[in-house]
Amino acid sequence: MAGKTVRDIMSKDCVTVTLQDNVYEIALKMKQHDIGFVAVVDGKKLIGVVTDRDLVVRGYAEKHSGSTAVEKVITKDIATIDSNTSIEEAAKIMAKNQIRRLPVVENGELVGIVAIGDLAVRGSFEDEAGQALGKISSDKTPVGAR
Repeated sequence: MAGKTVRDIMSKDCVTVTLQDNVYEIALKMKQHDIGFVAVVDGKKLIGVVTDRDLVVRGYAEKHSGSTAVEKVITKDIATIDSNTSIEEAAKIMAKNQIRRLPVVENGELVGIVAIGDLAVRGSFEDEAGQALGKISSDKTPVGAR
């Protein structure tokens, strides 16, 4: 498995939305596809992402309705990688940024998504996936501790 790149394990069938969509439409796509992450694109250009947590924290917890624009809940400052990035490097980036999903872009255009599960399921990278997940899950305040 040495020398494998993100291209070898990434999901290429990405569910996306545009800035013309709203919070309800994002939630519906997440439900229909059983996912918690949607890329926001302009054509094929990646401009941000929305997670299920974004919908809750920036959407519903702020009392926004389902007709609220994507712009209110989008995360624009996101880590991305190139499809030629090594799987080990992708795991390091995910751990460093404490993220479970990493958009793959070429020339600014979305070409795939690498999820933390892809690191373990699609190759012999259980150690990298475990280390990345451990880092992502560490330093979190336990539920109810605030």
